[in-house]
Amino acid sequence: MSVVRRFISTSNKLKGAAATATRVATDSAVVPPVSTSTLQMALSLQEPSNVWSKEQLREIYNTPLLELVHSAQLQHRKWHDPTKVQLCTLMNIKSGGCSEDCKYCAQSSRYDTGVQAEKLVALDSVLKEAEEAKKNGSTRFCLGAAWRDMQGRKSGLRKISEMVTKVNAMGMETCVTLGMVNEDQAKQLKEAGLTAYNHNIDTSREHYPKVITSRSYDARLNTIKNVQTAGIKACTGGILGLGETEEDHVGFIHTLANMTPHPESLPINRLVPINGTPMAEDLKKSDAKKLKFDDILRTVATARITMPRAIIRLAAGRYTMKETEQFLCFQAGCNAIFTGKKMLTTMCNGWDEDKAMLAKWGLEPMQSFEYNADQRAAAAQGSA
Repeated sequence: MSVVRRFISTSNKLKGAAATATRVATDSAVVPPVSTSTLQMALSLQEPSNVWSKEQLREIYNTPLLELVHSAQLQHRKWHDPTKVQLCTLMNIKSGGCSEDCKYCAQSSRYDTGVQAEKLVALDSVLKEAEEAKKNGSTRFCLGAAWRDMQGRKSGLRKISEMVTKVNAMGMETCVTLGMVNEDQAKQLKEAGLTAYNHNIDTSREHYPKVITSRSYDARLNTIKNVQTAGIKACTGGILGLGETEEDHVGFIHTLANMTPHPESLPINRLVPINGTPMAEDLKKSDAKKLKFDDILRTVATARITMPRAIIRLAAGRYTMKETEQFLCFQAGCNAIFTGKKMLTTMCNGWDEDKAMLAKWGLEPMQSFEYNADQRAAAAQGSA
C-alpha cells in the first residue's frame, strides 16, 4: 500500500472513531454542563429550600420584570389553587399606649398621633365582629393588641385565649398579634386553638435599627421561633416604604426565606404615613427614599418564587393601590388580602368592594382550614 493510501486509510479510521466517540458521549449525556440561572433552579425545586444567599435572591429580584412576574405565576400555580384567595379580617382589640418606638406606628405612646390608649375589648364585641366577617366571606379572623409583650398580662392572655377558642368554634381560623411572647405563653395560645401568630420582622436586619430601637431584630426572630415551636403557624412579613433601599428588600426576603420552616403566611404592608410619627416626617425630606410600585411587585414575586408554600397577603396600605396594581400583585403570587372595616389604625378595602373585584378576576374565598389540604396536594404534585 502506498504512503498516500495508508494516510487516507488512517485518517478515515480516526474520523470514524471520533464520530463514534461523539455518539457515545451524547448518548451517555456526557456533555458540558449548561449554565442554570438561580430563577430556573428555584422553579425546578420539588421541595422548598430554606437556604438562600443574598446573591441568589438579588439575581431573582433583578430579573426583568415581565419574566419575573411570569415565573412567579408559574410557581404559584405549581403550589396553589390559582382560583382561591384567603380573606382575612383584622380587629383592634386593644388600641394605643404601646411603649415601643417604632417610627411608623400611630399606637406608640411616644408620639402624638391622636390615638388614645384603651382597655382590652369585651368578648361579646369580638364575637359580633367575627360573625359579621364570616357572613361577608372572611375565613381568618385576626386580633391585634398594642402591647410590647405579654409579661405580667396573665388576665389579658386568658381573655384572649377565650376569644380564640370561641372564634374557632364559629368555624373560622384565628390569628393574634400581641407583641413578644415566650414559650409558655405560646403554648397557652396553642392550647386555646390559635391558628397563627403574627409578628413581623418589618424590614431587613440592616435597615431595622433606623426604624426601631426599643426591640432588637433577634427578639422578633425569637418570638417567631417560640410560636413555631409551640405548633402555631408563623405569620410574619413586613412594611415597604420605610425609607429602605432595594438591597433592604433583598435582605428582608433573605431573613424570611432562610427560616425553617418558612412562614405560613407573609403579609406585605405598604406604609401609610401617619401624621405625628417620625417616619411621616422623615419621608417629607427631599432626599427621602420613595417606594415605587415596582419595588412592591418585585418583593412579592421574589417571595413567591423562594417561599412557594407561603400565603402571601396584601395587608395595610392596599387601599392606596389601584385595582390594576393589585391585579399585578396577584399575578406575582399574592393569594390573600385583609378586607373589612378597618386595619388597626388605617383604612381597609371593604367587603363589597373586594367581593366584586375578586368575582371579576374569577377568584373565590379559600375555606377555613382548607389550606393544609392544599399544601399536601401541592407537595404530592411536586414530588410526582
